[in-house]
Amino acid sequence: MSRNDDLVESDPDSETRALVDIPVVSHLLTPGSSLHPTFLLVVDGVFVFLLLVLVVLLVITGGNLHFLFLICISLALWASVKWFVNELKHGSLEASSQRDTGTEEYKKDR
Repeated sequence: MSRNDDLVESDPDSETRALVDIPVVSHLLTPGSSLHPTFLLVVDGVFVFLLLVLVVLLVITGGNLHFLFLICISLALWASVKWFVNELKHGSLEASSQRDTGTEEYKKDR
């Protein structure tokens, strides 16, 4: 028997299913997961790492203007992500308070 016969061909669909079976990935695919504190911590960590790399490249290149602009763009993107998550949190709080108020008014009418 040759070594090639022993190798099992991998199915791309099974790899995708295996990736979705990982709890973190399957949790990220559920609605509302973008407000999970662990996910937000990971996003912040990625932005910190990106800024660290860009600052190191800025220093290595002797203050290249392109890296300065890239740092500004990444800071603006990070701020916009933080703003959007904040709006999502406020929107979900307002929706839940309106839902609670509507249920209480319905109970009072009965």
